[in-house]
Amino acid sequence: MRMRREDIILQALLLIHIPVACLFTAVSGQSDSSSSVVVAGYNVSGPAGSRVVLQCVSGRMVWTRDRVRDRQRVVHWDLYRAHPDYAMERVLDMFSAGDQRIYNSYNLGRAGLNPTAFRDGNFSLVIKDVTMNDRGLYSCNLHHLYCNLYETVRVQLNVTKSRRKEQRFWDGQKAVYVVLLGSTVVLPCINRRNVWTDWSDEEEDQQVVHWDRQSPGVHHDRADRLVDLYASGEQRSYGPLFLQRKMNISNHAFSEGDFSLAISDLQPTDQGMYSCHLHHHYCGLHERRVFQVTVEPPVIQTTLPAKALPSADKDTTKAESPRVINVIVPDQRHHFLLPLGYVLTSFLLLAFIILIIILITRRRRTKEFYPEVSMRSSRSQSSSEEFEMDVAEVTVCSQDERRFDYKNNLLKEKVHMNTQPKVIDLDKEMQKFSK
Repeated sequence: MRMRREDIILQALLLIHIPVACLFTAVSGQSDSSSSVVVAGYNVSGPAGSRVVLQCVSGRMVWTRDRVRDRQRVVHWDLYRAHPDYAMERVLDMFSAGDQRIYNSYNLGRAGLNPTAFRDGNFSLVIKDVTMNDRGLYSCNLHHLYCNLYETVRVQLNVTKSRRKEQRFWDGQKAVYVVLLGSTVVLPCINRRNVWTDWSDEEEDQQVVHWDRQSPGVHHDRADRLVDLYASGEQRSYGPLFLQRKMNISNHAFSEGDFSLAISDLQPTDQGMYSCHLHHHYCGLHERRVFQVTVEPPVIQTTLPAKALPSADKDTTKAESPRVINVIVPDQRHHFLLPLGYVLTSFLLLAFIILIIILITRRRRTKEFYPEVSMRSSRSQSSSEEFEMDVAEVTVCSQDERRFDYKNNLLKEKVHMNTQPKVIDLDKEMQKFSK
């Protein structure tokens, strides 16, 4: 009797512990939703007078109201048998607006869920007349297709024939139930978060995006609100009118998931920390992206004056203005002719070089095969030079012989003359003869 009381007390404590834990999780999730989590940080800079875009994109914030939205929440129980075949089988499943579906005819009438599970958050599985075939690891799986949420609770079920071995405990990872053969057991799966138990008809009012701006030295809590955007289409802008005109978000932000902020005519007063807050209160999404914006000096575009002739009194200490080179890009239709011309020119030059090499090679080979022709030409040149030398020597010798004969004739005339000998100047006579 005492053991029976202890089992009842442990069972009651376990059943109380699970809802309290789930409630604590839901409350903590709601308390954390008020403060968004920073998921990304960027440094953005641009020159004064330019236009910058702060990218803030999230696919989870796309608002798509499904016409069959009741089928976007589903719960299903699965069973994993450790032996003999180590198989996984589906026990049952149920949608938020539909009846539960049991997959094995053996479980008809003996296993099921509470029909009001999606209203009270109690998705526990009730099994009547427990048999040895029901042993295994059960998993309760909750899926929210719209919010992209997946949660799982596991319970180990063991069956015994001894009433004294009945017990319920937590092994550190899952709840373990040891139940008596033929009894009724309730495998707990409780989740009372609003995302599972409630579907608001005014869902678009629960999705909001807003941009804040912190000036240098200002804390996040004192940031200035720039714009609010709701899924219903309402948009609220804050601050002076000129500020509202230069900072805006696309009107199709929730249909595309793009909540980027465009800032036109950037000025030094626009520097600071910008924050993009994404809130989906129904799905529990609270994210924040921060952007550190820095304004740089404006880009000055100068035009070059007419080029003047250099003068002697030019001041060389002044810096020269930057020079602009105009590049003319050819038309795309004739752009292929340039590389074609380069290829043809290179080919012609290569052919010319090859032709010269062939001619030189053939000339050398001709000299190697016909060496007599070259020898004859060299001999003819040498004989002509010798002939010229012999002719010159013959002319010189003929002149000497003439002089010598003339002297002999004069001497003969002197000997045979009967009259007194006449003095003759040989030198003068030779000069006359030579003339």
